[in-house]
Amino acid sequence: MIDRVSFTQMKDGTKEDYDFLTEHETAYTKGTADRLLTALVSLDESLSGYQITRLGHSLQSATRAERDRADTDWIVSALLHDIGDIFAPYNHDEYAATILRPFVREQCTWVVEKHGDFQLLYYGHHVGADPHKRDAYRDSPYFDDCAQFCERWDQASFDPAYDTLPIEHFADRVRAVFARTPYDPAIIRPGAREPLIST
Repeated sequence: MIDRVSFTQMKDGTKEDYDFLTEHETAYTKGTADRLLTALVSLDESLSGYQITRLGHSLQSATRAERDRADTDWIVSALLHDIGDIFAPYNHDEYAATILRPFVREQCTWVVEKHGDFQLLYYGHHVGADPHKRDAYRDSPYFDDCAQFCERWDQASFDPAYDTLPIEHFADRVRAVFARTPYDPAIIRPGAREPLIST
């Protein structure tokens, strides 16, 4: 049994090396959900100046999604939509979408990836940006979903008086999503749409 590979250049690796790495890396992926939950907590060290922390914003977005009776893909996407704020402040939306893409419906990934452009509707005119940048995506079947995501869950979730659920409430949902088989067509469902609000 080996405890590390024999090579210093990948081209020199053996089958035994790569079998070992595959097993090692597969075991490591099992901890993805918990690493993401830890990263969410570290959002409290990111952007300041709002009335609530970035973690508070993420939790409030997910809480609003749950109270709208959204499905698990939507709730976890709302929770993680700003996870990139610390490491990718200029493309945090793309960063978050990349993390989610193997494990949630394409609809949710698209919305998370584009939400930064859609959010400009609310403040773009104050900072010299185009508040209608989202219009470039008018032809997408997910346009209205992203507009609703931003209106109901994102732009509205900066309220210190809101009864926000704690991170522990969402932990098992996050673990369930990241325990899925990556890129499972039955999960990704390109073109499928599920409502953000269930009645």
